[in-house]
Amino acid sequence: MRVKFILPALTEARGPYWRPIKYSLFPPLGLATLAGYLQVDDEAWIQDEHVEELRLDDRPDLVVIQVYITNAYRAYRIADSYRKRGIFVCLGGLHVTSLPEEAKPHADAIFIGPGEDTFPKFLDDFRSKKAKEVYVSFERSLAGMPKVRRDLINRRLYLVPNSIVVSRGCPHHCDFCYKDAFFQGGKSFYTQLVDDALAEIERLPGRHLYFLDDHLLGNAKFAAALFEGMRGMNRVFQGASTVDAILRGNLIEKAAEAGLRSLFVGFETLSEENLRSSNKKQNLGKDYQKAIQRLDNLGVMINGSFVFGLDDDHPDVFKTTVDWAVANGITTATFHILTPYPGTRLYADMERQGRIKTRNWDLYDTRHVVYETRNLSADELKRGYDRAYRDFYSWSNIFKAGLQHEAPKHMFKHWAYAGGWKKFEAVWNFLIKTKQLNNTLPVLEAVLSKVCNRHKENSDQSVEGTVALHEQTT
Repeated sequence: MRVKFILPALTEARGPYWRPIKYSLFPPLGLATLAGYLQVDDEAWIQDEHVEELRLDDRPDLVVIQVYITNAYRAYRIADSYRKRGIFVCLGGLHVTSLPEEAKPHADAIFIGPGEDTFPKFLDDFRSKKAKEVYVSFERSLAGMPKVRRDLINRRLYLVPNSIVVSRGCPHHCDFCYKDAFFQGGKSFYTQLVDDALAEIERLPGRHLYFLDDHLLGNAKFAAALFEGMRGMNRVFQGASTVDAILRGNLIEKAAEAGLRSLFVGFETLSEENLRSSNKKQNLGKDYQKAIQRLDNLGVMINGSFVFGLDDDHPDVFKTTVDWAVANGITTATFHILTPYPGTRLYADMERQGRIKTRNWDLYDTRHVVYETRNLSADELKRGYDRAYRDFYSWSNIFKAGLQHEAPKHMFKHWAYAGGWKKFEAVWNFLIKTKQLNNTLPVLEAVLSKVCNRHKENSDQSVEGTVALHEQTT
């Protein structure tokens, strides 16, 4: 059997604001995971439209397409073109789960929820010519998963080919989270077996890893065992966590000892009212500055995530947020315009209130205003969002934010990482077009090298006190 897996390009990747480096970071790991369920004699290949031109005149036996909201229309056109020629097409992913009735007319079979339990069932049905139209995931487990088919990934086309996912979902349920809806109807957060995760890490070449988990520290017992197993592997890695997990116990120190050098942190907003209204309980009452200082003491850089357009935001929110991020030494920032994704509680609430202004999914990219705002006009929100990016990534603010770090090496890492990410578009584009992007990985690994903070002893004492307090309260 010949099976083709396709990741269509997102809208932004086809428009005037396309940042090729942003979409050349990670390979389509989800598709490579599904490919692991094929039989040995099956022929399979993966095409990622972000890094290569799609070939659509071939005749595989089966086409599997991953659908996000801003590549939905593109995915449907590709699916329709194959189906017109009698080729069986499957659609799955976040958008299909959110709007299955919209996806159905463009597919022979759709997958709702994660595919680890449904895809192997579908393959059995497909081979016996008894495929169903809808497969819904209920049995959530990563035990016994086959190896991810990394042999189908062209590593040289990506800056970070060693992306990895060792858990699914998140233990929290923020109202605006697109992925939360993906795991409804079963377990919403679960992990691999620690030994399986370590075995996959061992198979990856080089030093650098990027954990794409929504919350790498979400299961403290699993994460602690994972980091303990990674000690001595000589890895450097990046991942994502919440403020709450950073402040709790000594798990973040274990992560740093295992090689954590950069962390995506969802601060989202500086307003307590916004946190309450969006059900972001894990941030309520938490000391952001204390979490930042803890990471800084460990030499861990921060990619802070912020959302603009929540109902308690006013015209000063953009400058206030940028000034706060710079003053606290945030290395990189990811800003978003609030986007009510279908399937989320936020979307349901806004639809009930008549606040959804458009259902053109191409605009649901966190760069456009698609709902009726409050306290800010749509124009103010869009202009403020654009200005926040310009101001935060100005050379003066990059330099100023870097000076907030006490260790000189951390300062230089900050300047190199932030400047390299946003200020050298032409260089990145050249490397991508000439297929040399992966050659820069040693530079990334050097930037992510360990920072030895001269106040480590004080930091260690602080950790011991935190652990003692945690043990008294649990």
